[in-house]
Amino acid sequence: MLIKFWGVRGSIPTPQIENLWYGGNTPCIEIRSDNGNLLIIDCGSGLRLLGRHLAAERGSRPLEADILLSHYHWDHIQGLPFFVPLYSQINRFHFHALESKETDLRQVLEGQMQTPYFPVEMRSLPAKCRFSSIGETSFSLKDFKVTTKLLNHPQGCLAFRIESGGRTLVYASDNEPGDKKGDHNVREIARGADMLIYDAQFTPEQLTKEKKGWGHSSWEEGVRICEEVGAKQMVLYHHDPDRADNLVDEILQMALKKFSVAQAAREGMEIKI
Repeated sequence: MLIKFWGVRGSIPTPQIENLWYGGNTPCIEIRSDNGNLLIIDCGSGLRLLGRHLAAERGSRPLEADILLSHYHWDHIQGLPFFVPLYSQINRFHFHALESKETDLRQVLEGQMQTPYFPVEMRSLPAKCRFSSIGETSFSLKDFKVTTKLLNHPQGCLAFRIESGGRTLVYASDNEPGDKKGDHNVREIARGADMLIYDAQFTPEQLTKEKKGWGHSSWEEGVRICEEVGAKQMVLYHHDPDRADNLVDEILQMALKKFSVAQAAREGMEIKI
């Protein structure tokens, strides 16, 4: 699998000079299987850049992709209105997202593009879209096997275990430690993974004080998970919007002292596993 990061920041886009190295766009990850199949995780503002890239790459050829949404908070869906491939009738997308008794997947995604929030309604876009709500489950998408588990985050969030070509990637963003089920789930889904992409928005100190209950984690918890379940690599993700590049560097250095195979996610970064 080839993984490329298009958005790595949490909560809100931060287009400011002190964030240029790691990037200011919100969550979006592209995954290509060895056979070239495309899987997209989350649709933050980084999705706009991915869309431009895909449009240039495909030209007049049709594009087909599966899209996994971990949850519906704005920083994970706000790129959709600006995803250029949605504006072409030759393209097909299948959205898979957290099931909810209170919300309908299609209605949620269309809602942010309704009057008065956006001038073009999603249902009027030419691309053909399908919508599937999912809970804790396992299913196949072409040559990807996807397993999901619930994390501890306000209003719910899914972690994804992606298996393809004999390799395993785990995406566990937006998770707060300290919840018995959430702690169990993230360890179960990350067990033996070749790579764990993990929420490191806050510091360990913040989690015990002013950020407790906000639904996010730290580099220290990521290290702890990797060591306990034998995950081979860790990528720190969902950087705080108020954490400039030099402060992300400091967090990465602390993580490296305890887990030598750690990286901090950066826009444009590519990793092959």
